[in-house]
Amino acid sequence: MNETSSIHSAKLVSLARSLSGLGLDASNGGTVNPPDNADSPPPQSGIDLGPGLYFADGKRKVDYVLCYKFRKRRASKPRLSIASNGSIPFPIPGRWDVEPGEAGPPAGDVEEPKLSEEEKALMREEFEAGLLEAGLQIERDKERLNSLRFLRLHIPWPTLSREAELQKIKVAVKKKCELRKPMGIAGMWDYFVTKISTPFQPDVSDFDVQKDPQTNLQFKTLKHPFIRDKLHLYDIKSTETLFDNATRSRIVAEIISRISCRQSCQTTGINTLVAQGVYEAAFALHDGSFTRRGRKDQRNDRQLLHEEWANYGVMYKYQPVDLIRKYFGEQIGLYFAWLGVYTQLLIPPSVLGIIVFLYGIFTVDTNVPSKETCDANLNITMCPLCDGVCDYWLLSTVCSLARASYLFDNGVTVLFAIFMSLWAACFLEHWKRRIMCLRHTWDLMSLEDEEERLQEELRPEYEEALKEKKAKMRAKFKKKSTQAVSGVDGETDQMLSSQREPESLDIEDHLSGYLINVSTLLLMSFVTFSAVFGVAVYRICMLTVWSMNPDHDAKASVRMTVTTTGIILNMMVVLVLEEVYGAIAVWLTELELPQTKEEFEEKLIFKSFFLKSMNAFAPIFYVAFFKGRFAGRPGDYVYVFGDYRMEECAPPGCLIELCIQLSMIMLGKQLIQNNVFEVLIPKLKKMYRTIQEEKGKKRNAEEDDEEEKRPKQQFDKDFILEPYEGVTPEYMEMMIQYGFVTLFVASLPLAPAFALLNNVIEIRLDAAKFVTEIRRPDAVRCKDIGVWFNILCGISKFSVITNAFVHLLHV
Repeated sequence: MNETSSIHSAKLVSLARSLSGLGLDASNGGTVNPPDNADSPPPQSGIDLGPGLYFADGKRKVDYVLCYKFRKRRASKPRLSIASNGSIPFPIPGRWDVEPGEAGPPAGDVEEPKLSEEEKALMREEFEAGLLEAGLQIERDKERLNSLRFLRLHIPWPTLSREAELQKIKVAVKKKCELRKPMGIAGMWDYFVTKISTPFQPDVSDFDVQKDPQTNLQFKTLKHPFIRDKLHLYDIKSTETLFDNATRSRIVAEIISRISCRQSCQTTGINTLVAQGVYEAAFALHDGSFTRRGRKDQRNDRQLLHEEWANYGVMYKYQPVDLIRKYFGEQIGLYFAWLGVYTQLLIPPSVLGIIVFLYGIFTVDTNVPSKETCDANLNITMCPLCDGVCDYWLLSTVCSLARASYLFDNGVTVLFAIFMSLWAACFLEHWKRRIMCLRHTWDLMSLEDEEERLQEELRPEYEEALKEKKAKMRAKFKKKSTQAVSGVDGETDQMLSSQREPESLDIEDHLSGYLINVSTLLLMSFVTFSAVFGVAVYRICMLTVWSMNPDHDAKASVRMTVTTTGIILNMMVVLVLEEVYGAIAVWLTELELPQTKEEFEEKLIFKSFFLKSMNAFAPIFYVAFFKGRFAGRPGDYVYVFGDYRMEECAPPGCLIELCIQLSMIMLGKQLIQNNVFEVLIPKLKKMYRTIQEEKGKKRNAEEDDEEEKRPKQQFDKDFILEPYEGVTPEYMEMMIQYGFVTLFVASLPLAPAFALLNNVIEIRLDAAKFVTEIRRPDAVRCKDIGVWFNILCGISKFSVITNAFVHLLHV
């Protein structure tokens, strides 16, 4: 241990004595430890809610959950317990003082980065005292050694109303606006559209529109920012139901993100404590089970989403976007709204692509190049495919390949490529219109102030690096000052107090991360191009080796065999490297030490998209623009490694190989990712956590035979779910697919149809994952899809260039 760790231990002792002196014990206020077998019924609301969503009194909602591993602490350390009545103030002393008589070890030793159990416990106690001071209420489990312990947080009405007013959350007022039906031709058209679209609408009521059963008139709810002094203006039926669960958990998440632990660890927010291992997890609870047991009118929001959205039986229906936004927040709601718009607008190019393909089928017999290729009477003899062992061959042997090439490369394919360029521009403009409607409907027009406030929140890793820098500067300056004024404590303290600590990291602290980022990105680019070149070398070598096969039938199909195996090998390389590049992008972004979470996400998105798009499109770019360009001509071939001829395009051209390559990578990537990475792996992780939890319960039962078994609560079920990791992977997958659809659609007119089929399944797959497989995310507010729109614009503009060059080079 060094001097810093010694002072840190002394601070912990001082904190424990300070907390003990406050008398924070469960006996001081209402007790917070419910009995283990408490299964309190929720209030009679008519909604199907499971156990664990309320405190033991059955009245106070559980708005947030913190959990940690409880381990036995040494008896020499002070022990304390904090009550949860929310009325005990927690005065925080101004500064730490090292206890007299405690001498620290000499400076210069390596500091131990991991926290001990005693340090974690004291940090939790200070943090929970801060929660009480902020106005939250806590209910905790009975302590069991070596087991998970859950802290349930409830925000009472005074704190809730105060935070709602500060955050300017809009609430429904008593005055409502009557929705009048259009008359005349507009009314007839609206009635016709409503009748047509009714079977495709989800069975979810519009909670912003109310219908008067007597007059049969519809009224739209008007909302206004909440003000505590004007409660008589709002439509408040109950203070418990005025704000939905997502809003309540978002307010609690905002509170716990700004609670400071200045005495024990000099950190702020629950994210830092989770990163340091003080808490295992922090999450909001789902609204009970996703399976319905009661009547249809008693479904909670999670059950509504499961039945009307996360269900393959309702694939033909629209998404309940408003309910998704209400339950998960604006960030996830905007993702599924964008995915719905993208999928819906894929219908016209899918239909047109199928028509182009059918046109090729119906006119292939009239195509002159195909007829000449397939006419054996012409006896068109071609040069050998390899030197030495290969013989001359007839062009008619590739008749099927020539006919297949015409199916995707015919006269109307050029028109289809032009249409897709226009479609991409229309898609972007339509999304702009849609996002403006959503921003108006979801009250996101004045969200800039809140986003600026969130941008100022520091990341835990950045805080930790800044804290380490301050500690090093403090130790270095103290060592110099001790050498300069040896033995004069007063002057040393004065010099230490005058030392100004840095408020942020400078360019020197980021320089090493930047250099590693640049060099690693260049290295990964080299790896990607090397993989493409390696597969090309594989095809060259295998073409030569298999051409020596004495079997005549094997030699006849050698080109198709080599092409197919090369494409499969390319697809496997793309899938493997994509997972590797995803982990590398996270590692590189963490090395840069971004200051805020938003800055971290933007840097991560840039690196991930650069690496993954280069990995996915490099093999296709090679076939489209480079393959066959450097093969030479008979008598003057280009050789690699001395004896191997550069590979050439098939006689019908490289476009058919580009079509096969694109379809294999696109379909294989989507199918494997959907079935393995998005379904199988989360289920395996959930199964593993369930097994580990059962083992922990058995171990605890063996240690304490008299322990009563507690019924499984909602927080127990939610803890074993997969942690929420953001919508960046979902967006990334769709951006790569959008690139496949637009960049090389001239070679595969069926690409929009493949994408449409995939997205129809993808929406329900992602819905089931969000509803049943992952913990409930915090309701994050945002006004648009962010940097992803810029990526869409870049891909759309680049697609015009690639499609034009594909046709120019393969005419």
